[in-house]
Amino acid sequence: MAATDIARQVGEGCRTVPLAGHVGFDSLPDQLVNKSVSQGFCFNILCVGETGLGKSTLMDTLFNTKFEGEPATHTQPGVQIRSSTYDLQESNVGLKLTIVSTVGFGDQINKEDSYKPIVEFIDAQFEAYLQEELKIRRVLHTYHDSRIHACLYFIAPTGHSLKSLDLVTMKKLDSKVNIIPIIAKSDAISKSELTKFKIKITSELVSNGVQIYQFPTDDESVAEINGTMNAHLPFAVIGSTEELKIGNKMMKARQYPWGTVQVENEAHCDFVKLREMLIRVNMEDLREQTHSRHYELYRRCKLEEMGFKDTDPDSKPFSLQETYEAKRNEFLGELQKKEEEMRQMFVQRVKEKEAELKEAEKELHEKFDRLKKLHQDEKKKLEDKKKSLDDEVNAFKQRKTAAELLQSQGSQAGGSQTLKRDKEKKNFF
Repeated sequence: MAATDIARQVGEGCRTVPLAGHVGFDSLPDQLVNKSVSQGFCFNILCVGETGLGKSTLMDTLFNTKFEGEPATHTQPGVQIRSSTYDLQESNVGLKLTIVSTVGFGDQINKEDSYKPIVEFIDAQFEAYLQEELKIRRVLHTYHDSRIHACLYFIAPTGHSLKSLDLVTMKKLDSKVNIIPIIAKSDAISKSELTKFKIKITSELVSNGVQIYQFPTDDESVAEINGTMNAHLPFAVIGSTEELKIGNKMMKARQYPWGTVQVENEAHCDFVKLREMLIRVNMEDLREQTHSRHYELYRRCKLEEMGFKDTDPDSKPFSLQETYEAKRNEFLGELQKKEEEMRQMFVQRVKEKEAELKEAEKELHEKFDRLKKLHQDEKKKLEDKKKSLDDEVNAFKQRKTAAELLQSQGSQAGGSQTLKRDKEKKNFF
């Protein structure tokens, strides 16, 4: 019997029985809380927006601290992802906070590919978690989860409409991360303009099919406040680390010649609403949505690319072992096929090489024969020339001998005539 069938039967046979007395497993929530507090929590925020919209200032204001960071310039050749991790402690709860900023976003003349580094970074964090999850020896309880839990998308307070860059980027990100759109530096436009701007942004997001994060309303304890806050999106926020004395209290505010804007005054901006929704009410839901929705989508697509499926062609459930065996057999078949192709290719190349070598050998033999014949012809010519020279030398020697003989005979004849004349002279006298 397959393991899936056994599990299904166990689930169907579950019955509810009463307890005769106190057992103690009602302390499980307390155990879970204590364990979670001892381990600590992590939360990762991605801040996307053009340079100069106050992203760093808002992070400092949200967490009531001063994060280290260098101010970005408008001279970046492309979008760079800058990640910083901090350990925060509040009461007895520890939080490992990672803030990821998009340096140079929207500063280029050609903004067509500005979203790509952001998408690649988010996918890289999903891939790192998936690789850790697929290891034989996993250490997920100590693994630093770097997946992005919330994306604060900063919108410039133009008062008109969303830029095409904003729409394209949010459309590319909405299936990968929880997007919370916010209007940065909202004190730059009037109340009436801000209201119209919010309506315009919401309309454009809906018409372009951009799915932003909706605060959950399925939990009765937060359903009312989340439902109310969903109607306030996008939040119009102001950030400031400067504290001014207002009345008898020191409050975070921005001082202008015409007056003071209080960051935590809900009549001035939506900063308090953002803080409540992001940190105090829905932080755990953002983490859960990242894991159960966005990561699961990435994981499913990746495993399907690798050939893993939940059902076979007949819509019957597949176990992991069956999928592995099927994939293994498919891989072995492909490997054998490739091996046969490589073997045939090797044999073919060996034959081609043998033919090339035979042709080269034939050409060498022909060249050798030509050179040998040429050598023989040259040798014969030299021998003929030598013979001719020898004949000429012999003829010359014969002529020389004959000439010497004639010369000697002439000398002897001349000597005898001289003696005869001398004798005749003697006789005359």
